[in-house]
Amino acid sequence: MASLQHAPSHQGSLPAARRARRSFRWVVAAALGGVVVLGANRVVGLDADLSHHLIAITTAFTGTDVLLFGVVDEPGSDVAVVVQGPLGDQIVRRKTRVGVIWLNTDQMRFRNVPAFYAAAASRPLDEIARPTVLQRHGIGVENLRIRAATSQQGDPEREAEFLAALVRNKQRQGLYAREVGEVSFLGRSLFRTRLAFPANVSPGSYQVQVFQLRNRGVTNAQSSPLGISKIGLEADLFDLAHRQSALYGLGSILLAGLAGWAGYAMFRKR
Repeated sequence: MASLQHAPSHQGSLPAARRARRSFRWVVAAALGGVVVLGANRVVGLDADLSHHLIAITTAFTGTDVLLFGVVDEPGSDVAVVVQGPLGDQIVRRKTRVGVIWLNTDQMRFRNVPAFYAAAASRPLDEIARPTVLQRHGIGVENLRIRAATSQQGDPEREAEFLAALVRNKQRQGLYAREVGEVSFLGRSLFRTRLAFPANVSPGSYQVQVFQLRNRGVTNAQSSPLGISKIGLEADLFDLAHRQSALYGLGSILLAGLAGWAGYAMFRKR
């Protein structure tokens, strides 16, 4: 029912996974070193960071992972992570078969729809937080705070039906995670998780939120920015297509004509 891009890291020769593990070990060492140096001065609250804050999309981009790591001040706490962005409007259309063709017969516009959404947690969500807490902080795809445009509100069942179709489409495209990822602890305070971004992730500004939970409630929270941007030839073509669409269209026509002429010249009978 509905119709609806961190470059792969090439720093040095190490694969991304080995670099991520090395980064995490460095962070763990730094954290433990900090405990030794500071003595009784414990970490207050929650402290988390990303292995990098910029994802660059190139023509060879096939998706990538970002490592999130951190420490909590209360051993035994749970951790949940939510990454989403950028926000925008989304129209969901219903197709109905009329005779031998399919036509759009109904539609609904939704506001503040994240182009990408994923969540991770140290335990199942229903074990670490109350439903109202999950809904308030948008933890879990079923708790996404997406609403229909004001002019189209009024029928809760219809809105829920179209929203479910929107989520299904995003999951089919790999842009909404079907399952909650895993946050793993090293010891009782240090934690980590890996955030996976697919090849078709949209450029823009993302927010990575980390929640510390105890007694089924949020005790601390932290938000970190993450940027995804096109670079190189792909960025130049993207800017040309959006800022000078007429010139881009003319260039495409000329290029197609030149390719056609070249093919004809190569394969015509002599």
